[in-house]
Amino acid sequence: MSNHLIIVENIDDWAPYFPSAQVIAVNQYLQTPTQHEAGTAQIINLCRSLEYLSPGYYCSMVSEARGHRVIPSLRTINDLSRKSLYAYDLSDFSAQLDKIIAASDNRSQSQFRLKVFFGQCDFKPLQKLARQIYEQFPCPIIEIEFSNKGHWLINVVRAGALNQLSETEQDSFASALDAFNHKLWRKPSKRRQYRYDLAILHDPDEKMPPSDAAALKRFIASGKRIGIDVELITRRDYIRLAEYDALFIRETTAIHNHTYKFARRAESEGLVVIDDPTSIIRCTNKIFLKELLEKHKLPMPESHLLYRHDDEGLERICETASFPLVLKIPDGAFSKGVIKVNSAEELRLNAADFFQQSAIILLQEFMFTDYDWRIGVFNNKPLYACQYFMSKGHWQIYNHNTKKGTASGKSAAIPLSEVPEKVLKIATKAAKLVGDGLYGIDIKQSGSRVVLIEINDNPSIDSGVEDAYLGPALYDDIMREFLRRLELKKTHRR
Repeated sequence: MSNHLIIVENIDDWAPYFPSAQVIAVNQYLQTPTQHEAGTAQIINLCRSLEYLSPGYYCSMVSEARGHRVIPSLRTINDLSRKSLYAYDLSDFSAQLDKIIAASDNRSQSQFRLKVFFGQCDFKPLQKLARQIYEQFPCPIIEIEFSNKGHWLINVVRAGALNQLSETEQDSFASALDAFNHKLWRKPSKRRQYRYDLAILHDPDEKMPPSDAAALKRFIASGKRIGIDVELITRRDYIRLAEYDALFIRETTAIHNHTYKFARRAESEGLVVIDDPTSIIRCTNKIFLKELLEKHKLPMPESHLLYRHDDEGLERICETASFPLVLKIPDGAFSKGVIKVNSAEELRLNAADFFQQSAIILLQEFMFTDYDWRIGVFNNKPLYACQYFMSKGHWQIYNHNTKKGTASGKSAAIPLSEVPEKVLKIATKAAKLVGDGLYGIDIKQSGSRVVLIEINDNPSIDSGVEDAYLGPALYDDIMREFLRRLELKKTHRR
């Protein structure tokens, strides 16, 4: 469990707020290096000044050196100190202002200021913008200065000071702090104290999540059995990430959505994170995987890359290829963005549609099998095996075009001892090329031929499917690996 501390420059700065033993002066924190080493400390730096080499600057610097998590981080302080650094990041935000302010009471002003406390502000029309800026520059108090120079611009973003807040702002700050870290202001619960806190990022409204509700409950129960307090979070909990020791993403990942942003933030905060950002980048693009497997000479279906505007290359394939073929969008998931083309005419037509989404698309030989192997690999060791059978009357596991929506084929969880050695060997080699995370390796087997189809980050783990053979042991194995990594990080910090 994290040890939370609030650091102020002068203890009198905390006078308007409820007294707490967890509020200390910066000199006390800096001069007592061993007092706060137990556990993983979460530091909220509220010093008056964060200027270079000021006590506030040293507070964040020393916190990071001691392995503590601190807000603001040294990187945030440095970014906010130089407009040349943050102006580029704010260019997208500025474009939103004209429309928002035109509908507000500030439209007749030439400039105004807004204070943001842990991502919250009192001016509701700009709440979304305030949260975005906070997520870009996590700092307890942010002061934003807007100016109208023909159209509204964000002129300055700076760190605010606790001792300069008005009474109204003090109330807003206290509420935001309470929301940011409610544990600090409430009496400790009588529940069992856990060694670590793990957040599972999920989307309760996702139609095809990596783990269903029953599986999530089993992850929570497994974590608690081994001393990890597991909590479900959603995309709205981004600002709370630093409260945890680990992040487990159980929501379909993509480079362009919040899952990658969560992974990046968690990694920068020093959390154990699955899936890590590098794995997401490498696994979510089939072009990367094709090049990776080809370089390392791992078996895969015969594959070709088609390039937008390369009409000669497309025609060459149309004339020489044996149909049917499988056409894939690089970042498709759950069989989406994957179609079978039965002729050159179908290839030309569908390639034109796919090129509207990606400059490069993947074309592979069609290899029908009754089922695909899925080998779950964690920390470069096979964890579970499952056979996914094709959807009834369809050539894929998922059929998204049925009258009732998406249909999927049956599955069978298989003991690792019954999986062909060649399948396990190829799966382990493939996973090692990506990293040491949790991966689902998709493999087709036809007679003696075994080929790699995909390396998936964020593999499905659903109740009654992947866990059908191992049961609770599957969840325990995954949570134990989190525990091992957490203990390893703790050891390295000493």
